[in-house]
Amino acid sequence: MILTVTLNAALDITYHVASVKWNDTNRVRRVRQRAGGKGVNVARILTRLGRPAAVTGLLGGDTGATIRRDLAAAGLDDRFLTIDGESRRSVAIVSDVDGDATIFNEPGPRVRADDWARFAQHYAGLLGDAAAVVASGSLPPGLPDDAYARLTRSARARGLPVAVDSEGPALAAAAAAGPAVVKPNAAELQRTTGLADPLAGAAALRDAGAEAVVVSLGADGLLAVTGEGTWRARLPQPLAGNPIGAGDAAVAALIVGAVDETPWPLRLESAVALSAAAVAAPVAGEVDVERYRELLDVVEVTAG
Repeated sequence: MILTVTLNAALDITYHVASVKWNDTNRVRRVRQRAGGKGVNVARILTRLGRPAAVTGLLGGDTGATIRRDLAAAGLDDRFLTIDGESRRSVAIVSDVDGDATIFNEPGPRVRADDWARFAQHYAGLLGDAAAVVASGSLPPGLPDDAYARLTRSARARGLPVAVDSEGPALAAAAAAGPAVVKPNAAELQRTTGLADPLAGAAALRDAGAEAVVVSLGADGLLAVTGEGTWRARLPQPLAGNPIGAGDAAVAALIVGAVDETPWPLRLESAVALSAAAVAAPVAGEVDVERYRELLDVVEVTAG
């Protein structure tokens, strides 16, 4: 199975509106609520692709209990560790007209040093059944900047490929630990490296130790800088829809490619097609599998 790590899991609440009027009353057309956090979204997508996945991380309080109930309802393999404190909520306001989204993320519970030590031991025990690891999302307060780096080194010591999707000091430290791939978006990459040019930023993270760097460029697709070459991949025309979760879909495709040792151009085709299929789905963590298969044939991958 592929083990996904979500240290700052969330209860995702999505409000669908016609448009947002600040400093005024807004009528919500539909409300969706589900367990979330980047790693949980990746696991949902892996499951939709027929890949066994387990979810782990930290949960606490009434919100954490609600998240667990939703994981069970979704049939996800719950390996989360319970801690004190209250898990966070994430509120997304999505326009049904143009798909624009505004997101409010709570910081999450403060994690004590003893909870982190317990999790490290718990995580080590899960690696024996894992074929790969995905570590993604923000770090809750109290965790060290090298949290993902430590998890990466533990998995690498067992010969497991690791994908990391984060930003800032957490991503910089993780890259130095030698993951198979890191996947920031362009803004996250700039905040991490201080470099405005995505190609230069990706090269910097590769030089730091990451085996490959894949950058989400929104409608412009993906940029990949790897030991085998540099590629850009995109659809001829971007799809309209809900962009929340598209990056998680890309991570799911990339870790499958790492496990299967798929050539990089094919990994990128899959990542772009799966991201677009996530945009076409109504909520993060879902993909239109048939649309994904259709889009595989139209993704354009160019070298250099």
